[in-house]
Amino acid sequence: MEEVHHTEHVPQWKKKEVEDIKELINNYPLFGVVGIGGIPAKQLQKMRRGLQGTAVLKVARNTLIKRAFDESGDDVKKMDDFIDVQTALVFTEDNPFKLYKTMEQSKSPSPIKGGAVAPNDIVVEAGPTSFPPGPILGDLQAVGIPAAIDGGKVVVRETASVAKAGEVVSQKLASMLTRLEIYPVEVGLDLRAVMESGSVFTPDVLAIDESKYFADIILATQQAFNLSVNATYPTKDNITTLISKAAGESRNLGINATVYEPDIMGSLLGKAQSQMLSVASAAVANNEEAVGD
Repeated sequence: MEEVHHTEHVPQWKKKEVEDIKELINNYPLFGVVGIGGIPAKQLQKMRRGLQGTAVLKVARNTLIKRAFDESGDDVKKMDDFIDVQTALVFTEDNPFKLYKTMEQSKSPSPIKGGAVAPNDIVVEAGPTSFPPGPILGDLQAVGIPAAIDGGKVVVRETASVAKAGEVVSQKLASMLTRLEIYPVEVGLDLRAVMESGSVFTPDVLAIDESKYFADIILATQQAFNLSVNATYPTKDNITTLISKAAGESRNLGINATVYEPDIMGSLLGKAQSQMLSVASAAVANNEEAVGD
């Protein structure tokens, strides 16, 4: 009996999708794997438009992304590890740090949904609300928010932690937080990793404190300048300081060594006057008549 071999038919659109991803990888010096979980379609489209001129956002099935990576060489295959639930790709000519900053700026506060896990401790601060007295008072108290009535308005009497990081938020608490305009969730493009010239950069490397970075550069510049001056290493940036320092040191040497030069005669006479007055003061302390007027 003749053996029958079955071959899997791959739809043409899938093949084209894989080729499109491979072409983007080849055309851009840098690409990243991005998480898009929890982003509504409308907001995702807005983010895509916001990236125009800076980066290209490509949404595709994980299986197709992985196939494109595997067909693009060993370096690109390293990015397989960052393919997870709801993945997209971003392509740009910017450097990895600028791309990370752009991705972070795309994030915005968003209400938390009932049944979702709190990403951080959720705290309700003490203070007034815009609500008049009514059933909402009991609703707030029911979810652990210490509410009361003051001056005809509902107020939160004291700051309270209503959910710890990692806890599931109930539907009632989620509803109250939204009504209080407390948005614990950040929704946006979550950059998982970037590849540039075969090197993989993760967020822990890309997340730099710019203010500290520039402060460190300024400090290093000052220390380098001081070192060059103290080591008397002349450069165009420190030569004025070195000449000024040398002039000051030579002047002090001339004064201390009592060198009679026109430029320091005034200082020498002032020094002699001061020394004379010190001697006179010491003599008067022993004998009031030792020194005349």
